[in-house]
Amino acid sequence: MILSRRSLILSGVTAAAASSLPGLAYAAAGTPKRLVFIIQRGAADGLATVAPTGDPAFAAARRALADETAGGARLDTMFTLHPSLAQIAGLYAGKQAHFAHAVATGYRDRSHFDGQNMLAGGGLHPYGREDGWIGRLLPLLPAAERDAIAIAASAPLALRGTALPDTHAYSRLPRTEADLIGRLTTLYRGGPLLQPLRDSAIKTRELAGNIGGNNGRNGADLGTLAASLMRPEGGARVMTIETGGWDTHNGQRGRLAAQLHGLDQLIGALQTGLGPAWGHTLAIVATEFGRAIEANSTGGTDHGTASTAMLLGGGLDNGGEVSADWPGLGAAARHEGGLKPTRSLETTVANAVAHHYALDPKRVMATLYPDIG
Repeated sequence: MILSRRSLILSGVTAAAASSLPGLAYAAAGTPKRLVFIIQRGAADGLATVAPTGDPAFAAARRALADETAGGARLDTMFTLHPSLAQIAGLYAGKQAHFAHAVATGYRDRSHFDGQNMLAGGGLHPYGREDGWIGRLLPLLPAAERDAIAIAASAPLALRGTALPDTHAYSRLPRTEADLIGRLTTLYRGGPLLQPLRDSAIKTRELAGNIGGNNGRNGADLGTLAASLMRPEGGARVMTIETGGWDTHNGQRGRLAAQLHGLDQLIGALQTGLGPAWGHTLAIVATEFGRAIEANSTGGTDHGTASTAMLLGGGLDNGGEVSADWPGLGAAARHEGGLKPTRSLETTVANAVAHHYALDPKRVMATLYPDIG
């Protein structure tokens, strides 16, 4: 049986088992280009990830969280990278990482679900589109470059579109109760096919839901899995990875450090696993919105507005830079307590994708974000 990866979207509960399905082969791809979209579900704190330590208002606003980035790589006179991102710091030094700061979608409220829908769908308002920006991108690419796969809880909105008409989505149930897991374990136990599928399904879901677990090992394993699904020999060319755990309302210092370490390990393992293909890969890391400028009384941060997006890969033309039309952190410069957005995340994504695939930027913007561009 020959099945193109273009017609197969695997959820986080079954992705790791894909290669074990008997008789399953994939159509060969004729291009080295790869695109990976990593979603940080929960509103990742861009002010801690790429901290504006050169802003005179930073220390007073962040109070006890101001030294989160102590020991991190100094990117320029304004920004310092969180110390948990050591491998990504190496990419930055090698001009394979670019950070876009004070960016946001057009969403300005505080619902994670609505914000994530805007991030993936690329519409003017939540649930304004039934397809996603990657799904709209795929028809612009040669047929051999459209093979797409996702490590997610269900077929992600970002990949939906006319280029993926025959998708399989092995979605987890809305609530996977312990009793159900126990029953499935009993049912699958000892089966030469079902037992490995069940084990890898549970393992993959755990990796994506807690990339910082096991001292970052979960993130590394997830990156290794992603690379195995995108290797040059007939692998996918486009991937979405959904990661959770970025909502840091309390106890942010340790929790965010663990999350970022897991992300760092994910990227490092992806780079290692892809080998030379990393030089033809663009990885975009983005979140639905940022967090408040002021730390709260529980050692965390509440929902904000703008955040940081990462562009990673071996073919960047602006690697080793932080781009920001910096608004400042003073009270008058804020947007409802959060970092004021000064640049469009949609434009940032469209420009990066256009450069990666050598496409006309205006056409890409109008295709990926037709309601905006």
